[in-house]
Amino acid sequence: MKKSNKSEVGEAIDRVEGHLKVMGKATYASEFNVPNKVYGQAINSTIAKGEIISIDVSEAEKQKGVLKIITYKNAEKLKTLEGKLPEITTDSIAPVLQSNKVNYYGEYVGFVVAETFEQAQHAARLVKFKYKEDKNAIINFEKSKSQAFLPNEDSDYERGSIEKGLLQADKIVEQTYVTPIEHHHPMELHATIASWDNGGVLVYASQQIVDDAAISISATFQIPKKNVRVISSFVGGGFGSKLNLERHVILAVMASKMIGKPVQATVTRTQMFTNTGMRQKNEQTMKVGAKKDGTLTALYHDTLSHTSATQTYQEQCGLVTKMLYNTPNNKVLHRLISMNLQTPFSMRAPGEATGSFALESAMDEMAWQLKMDPIEFRIKNDTQKDLLEDRPFSSRLLTECLRIGADKFGWKNRKEQPRTNQNGNWLIGYGVSAASRNAPYQKTFAKVILDLKEDTVKATIQMDATDIGTGSYTIIAQTAAQYLDIPVEYVFVELGDSDFPVTPGSGGSWGAASYCNGVRAACESAITTLKNNRNINQDEEVSVADLLRRNQITTFEAEGMAEPSAEFEKYSIYSFGANFTEVWVDKDTGMYKIKRMVNVASAGKILNPKTAYGQIIGGLTMGAGMVIAEKTEVEPNFGNFITRSFADYHVPVNLDMANTDVIFLPEEDEIANKTGIKGVGELGITSVAASITNALFNATGKRMRELPVTPDKLMMAKVEAGI
Repeated sequence: MKKSNKSEVGEAIDRVEGHLKVMGKATYASEFNVPNKVYGQAINSTIAKGEIISIDVSEAEKQKGVLKIITYKNAEKLKTLEGKLPEITTDSIAPVLQSNKVNYYGEYVGFVVAETFEQAQHAARLVKFKYKEDKNAIINFEKSKSQAFLPNEDSDYERGSIEKGLLQADKIVEQTYVTPIEHHHPMELHATIASWDNGGVLVYASQQIVDDAAISISATFQIPKKNVRVISSFVGGGFGSKLNLERHVILAVMASKMIGKPVQATVTRTQMFTNTGMRQKNEQTMKVGAKKDGTLTALYHDTLSHTSATQTYQEQCGLVTKMLYNTPNNKVLHRLISMNLQTPFSMRAPGEATGSFALESAMDEMAWQLKMDPIEFRIKNDTQKDLLEDRPFSSRLLTECLRIGADKFGWKNRKEQPRTNQNGNWLIGYGVSAASRNAPYQKTFAKVILDLKEDTVKATIQMDATDIGTGSYTIIAQTAAQYLDIPVEYVFVELGDSDFPVTPGSGGSWGAASYCNGVRAACESAITTLKNNRNINQDEEVSVADLLRRNQITTFEAEGMAEPSAEFEKYSIYSFGANFTEVWVDKDTGMYKIKRMVNVASAGKILNPKTAYGQIIGGLTMGAGMVIAEKTEVEPNFGNFITRSFADYHVPVNLDMANTDVIFLPEEDEIANKTGIKGVGELGITSVAASITNALFNATGKRMRELPVTPDKLMMAKVEAGI
């Protein structure tokens, strides 16, 4: 196919929607101009477990502008959760205000609707609840371990014999690694505007998957899905918190139905802690067995986490342990504690971000025990076969990532013995970690609309895909431009409307591959149909403009569908990478700096180096945040979060981050999909934390096995024996 230089996929063009964002013209969920809109403010419970025994709304109802106060006493009846601890998914129902029962501190117990945002907030503070508190709330992780249960049979896995593998080992590392509760905190607060009309509801909402959001609304209210339309034109970040529909949307939809007006609800930053999901605390016990020559004989990974009192969610921390290394004897366990906290849900690279911290820390500890270079230890146990699925990887360049990264980083300058690389008062350390992330691809539909004016063809792409800040608008435009052979500035992309062709949405690293293959299919369908209509040989190169002229039309629409092939199912499809970090630690204060980072990724065809680079940088930043500061604290007596604003919950800023090099390895993997695209958004965060803590060990001789690593913890930690 002839390609225009302007439209070549792989060029680092600027974001096509960038000018809209910098000019304030990109419309986010709470910014749509909806006539007669009113405002809702949710009210949160102040106990962790118990019952509401009385509600006094008298003072709140007297306030100016108040239109409605909704509690369990007058709420619309919704479909409720069935069974014991049903699993939460991206299209789960989200019932709210259906009983007087309270399951966690911060659960929604009321909703005030008023003419202005300020009036709603003021009145919400005046609603008085009295509770019968249950003092047996489960809010202490450490004291509740005996209540752990197996969430489902698939959560446990074994191949070979872990006992046999450990007996065969010359060295064994057994350690426990702890990651805390974390919160997503995208820049854009969760928000929605809901408007009922003629039995249907239009919902503007900040969602990552609009089709699943429509399913959730229809199922919760038990109305036909065709009566629900969800629009998410622009999403200001999600990191997984907007994969599923949260209950503020249901509250707005309910209120709009009850009062007959559009209702806007915006979650406050404090409510982002209690009402929009979180990453679980994970306590991971690792056992690694190896021969003297570095051959792994056993990998054991046991994860203890928590879920809520109403639904089940399990972060699969052990997934990476099942497939990353060549281990004949492998055992992975997951257990959950049902606690009176909100239901956790996916946060960027769920399972891998946390699981890789444990695995790659343990691998580094084993390399130290063997007196073996950490890179060579990993390479020795590399494999081209996924032992979990018993099939080959479609492409696996992990060794290349490690070798090229080592060269770029200057690994040869690393001193093997900790505490021996100094510059004045600073102890300098180098750390490395391997990374992997599943690169899924899902069935996707897309529509292309061609419009010929004089000699110029312009194309509009429509799909319900979302752009959560990742660059979806841009890579979709580039893909359409390439397959239609027109300049990218002549491609217009319309996304985030559930009335458009269905896609899997943005999340799980499946977005880019799914979207762009759907666009490819739509463009190819248009060209094929136009050629067939005029009996033109499919191999003949004809411009789209000429095809439209030969068909004697000026506009044409076509839809396409792309899905994984039979060949796809025969392989394991992954992206791989390696992280390298240099840290400087003040030996007197424990203060440390992340000086340099090198990330090497093999992630298929890179559609746009600019947007892909941004994804990796974002992942590295979040990975650094795991180590530097991010932790949500639970108050041990009452079950509320102590951390409830950015004054308490600290995230990395520019000053915290290092000079960073990102290298994308050329990779052709058409088994993954016809375009060879894989996701990079979650690969960027995977194992970053371990590369930093491994560097801290190399600098100080101290193993930091619990995140975050604050200067006081580093100061108080003991140097490992033998150093």
